[in-house]
Order: sequence, then C-alpha cells, then structure tokens
Amino acid sequence: MSTLTKEPASTNALKPIDERCLQCFLRTYNRLFDKFEVEQKTRDRFFCFFDIAWKQNVHLPAPQIQQLLNAEFIRLVGQGDPFSTEKKENNAIALELYKTIKPQVQLSADSFMMALKLAIAGNVMDYGAHSSFDINTTIDKALKTTFAIDHSAELKSRISTAKNILYLGDNAGEIVFDKLFIETIMHNHVTFAVRGKPILNDVTLEDAETVCMSLVADVVSNGSGNPSTVLSSCSVDFYEKFRKADLIISKGQGNLEGLIDLNDNRIFFLLMAKCDVIAERLSVEKGSINVYNPQKT
Repeated sequence: MSTLTKEPASTNALKPIDERCLQCFLRTYNRLFDKFEVEQKTRDRFFCFFDIAWKQNVHLPAPQIQQLLNAEFIRLVGQGDPFSTEKKENNAIALELYKTIKPQVQLSADSFMMALKLAIAGNVMDYGAHSSFDINTTIDKALKTTFAIDHSAELKSRISTAKNILYLGDNAGEIVFDKLFIETIMHNHVTFAVRGKPILNDVTLEDAETVCMSLVADVVSNGSGNPSTVLSSCSVDFYEKFRKADLIISKGQGNLEGLIDLNDNRIFFLLMAKCDVIAERLSVEKGSINVYNPQKT
C-alpha cells in the first residue's frame, strides 16, 4: 500500500520524547533480550543503535522512535513478532473471560457504562508498558471506580448520531473487550483498525481474526508498523477512512500520543493512564481510567 507523503500540519505539534519513555523502552528490550537469550554482542549492537536513534530523532514522539527500535531489534535478533506468544495467550485469556462477562453486561442496568469500563480495563493488557498484569483485579477495580476524565455521556450521545464510527485498536487481549463494547453499542457501521505489521503486542489482522472481530465491525489495516496512529505513516486508504469518519474511538496511550495534538472534536480517547508521562499530560492520576475528548475540557 502507498502511504501519505505529507504529514498533516497539526501533527507537527507533537512534543519531543520524554526521557522517561526511553527508560521504558530499555526495560522492554532488556526483557526481550532475556526472553530470547540473546548474546551480549548483539545486545551491545542494539543499544549502540538505541543511543544514536533517539539522539538523532529527539524531536520525534515516542511511538515513532519505538518503531525504529522495533525494526532494529527484529533485524538483529530475527524475531518478526517478538510478542507473538504473549499475544496469543492474552487473546485466549480474554476470550475465556468474555464467555462469563458478556451475559453480565447484557443483564446490567447500564450495559453501555459496564461495557465501556471493561473496554478500558482491557487496556492494561500491554507488555509494552508492563512485564505483568492482573486483568481480573483490573476489571474489578474499573467497575467500581469512576472516570478521572469523564466524557462518556457525550460519547454515548455522539455514537447515537454518528453515521459511521472508526475504532482504533490497541493491544491483543484488549481487543476482546473492544469487541464486547462494539456489540453493546449496536451500531451498524463500525470500522475497526489494526496495525499494518507486528509491533510490540499491538493488534494485527491475525488478532482480529482470532477474536472474530469481523462479526461486529469491518476490519482494516492502518498500513503502518507504528505502535500508534501517526497519520503520515498510515496508508492512503486508511487516511481516507479516518478523514471521513463521523466519530473516532481511540484506544490506549499509543494512539493518544499520535493523535492528541490534532485537537479533533471527533476523537474520544479511551485509556488507562499507565505511566507518569501520560498521567501528567492529562492531569490525572497514574492508573486512572479515562474517556477524553480534547474539546470537552
């Protein structure tokens, strides 16, 4: 697929990478090196590249630097999808939970709110941000807590009037809770977007097929290997879908980093603030769950 040749001007406002993001990257790749028992010589070559890559691209946002690092890791180690095992495990875990949770949502006094909170709770299934997590505890906590930023009423209203919805997926496992939310809102025209190639544990077409997402939405690739939605790196076909969408539901921190500075009234960000950088950006507590539309604040 061809890609856009010029990034929309508003995305140039993305802030330079925070050095705390670099420490997060280091933890991720050290875990991967241990997982695949990579020899020290290869590790040293990667971390030399790491040091040069971020210094030469210091004004790029974190997801774009992550894309550079991921490509170099794959080249050096020869693992085309380093989180393949974890993704399959997460999908399997979430599909088992789905069997018991879906009836509870259907019987809930407020099925929209319950499904919305579950979709955001699923955002914790992220090996790019955590080495481990407890999805059951996170679900219990999410269902009992309130949103730190709560634009859920506006989201519900906009869903009811939108002719078409673009839903931007984030992580494997989490995608099952996205499917449940999409089932719950019962909208006839939802497009679910996945990454164009494997990056961290982000969703791909394979994950969408595994959870049968096509039963509730049209599934498309965004044509990019970025762990975000950075429009300049996406396919022209995806960009047209983005441009024409009445409502855009964006899951997770990565998508937020790529889109927040667009200040687009159509976008609602559904996410858990999993790190200090994002928590500070939104002025919320780390670990909080959020439904955020930039033009509502």
